[in-house]
Amino acid sequence: MSREYVNHKEIVNFAQNQVNLPKDKSDKYRAQVRNLREKLEEYLGTNPDFKLRKMILSGSLAKGTALRSLNDIDVACYIKGEEFNIQNLLQDLSNYLCSKFPNFNSDQITCQNYSLKISFRGTGLDVDIVPILYNGDSNWDGDLISQEDGTLLKTNILRHIKFIQKRKEKCEHFSQIVRLIKFWIQKTKRENPDFKFKSFMVEIILAHLLDKGFDFSDYPEVLQHFFTYIATSQLQKRIEFFDYYEAVYLESFDDPVQIIDPVNKSNNVSKNYSKEMVSIIVEKSLEAGDAIDAALYATTKQKTVYYWQKIFGSSFFK
Repeated sequence: MSREYVNHKEIVNFAQNQVNLPKDKSDKYRAQVRNLREKLEEYLGTNPDFKLRKMILSGSLAKGTALRSLNDIDVACYIKGEEFNIQNLLQDLSNYLCSKFPNFNSDQITCQNYSLKISFRGTGLDVDIVPILYNGDSNWDGDLISQEDGTLLKTNILRHIKFIQKRKEKCEHFSQIVRLIKFWIQKTKRENPDFKFKSFMVEIILAHLLDKGFDFSDYPEVLQHFFTYIATSQLQKRIEFFDYYEAVYLESFDDPVQIIDPVNKSNNVSKNYSKEMVSIIVEKSLEAGDAIDAALYATTKQKTVYYWQKIFGSSFFK
């Protein structure tokens, strides 16, 4: 096996230059969200009856797994109470933010069905304020409102972040591998619109492999492990964690793929993945694994780079 032309170091350099969100952009995005949160906290101070109780940055920026292409951020807003109109509440927030950001044009704050979209033109960043219905739980459990149909899903944003943080503390390479796989997913989606693979599922699968003792320190090797796991298991092995609940309380599911939410034992995050969708994931994983094998046994730099570009695209090694 040859690593003369592409090894761990080359993939690290590629990730730093092409995959990862630069620190200066990350800091700028976080500052914008912080400014937004501070404005809303001012509103809370002068409107004690207002139902907003907490704002939490969520998603890839909060977890440290954001890609360079990041252009939207979710902020979870915990709203206390059982009887209120979400649309009216979001409109109140919109009106208040317009008064606090006088340079905003009217089209930069948009009320959607169950969220509020704020567009910062300077950075091109969109911030979605997503309500979570909250009834005073001390651990900050709440019900996320689906943007599609308004149905409720029990969740806990802080615990999701802590779940990933625990794996990052266990392995310094965890976030980077997540980002590399997400980059591969983006490329694959561009090539095949039928390919679907949620980032949250990737995080859970990689956390499962890490907890099982896989070594993440060599990037070609761990990428191969990931694709081999998908190809051999065909996502038919149930994945579950017991960070926040005990095994005895796990529910049974009839879905073809069972990747259980680490903070909600009743939520199968892969429940909408049909056998046809899974077959595409397996097919693309097989192709990626074969490309890595070919790259590792290639005898020239040209062939080695060619096979890695099958995984990461033409920007690899440039």
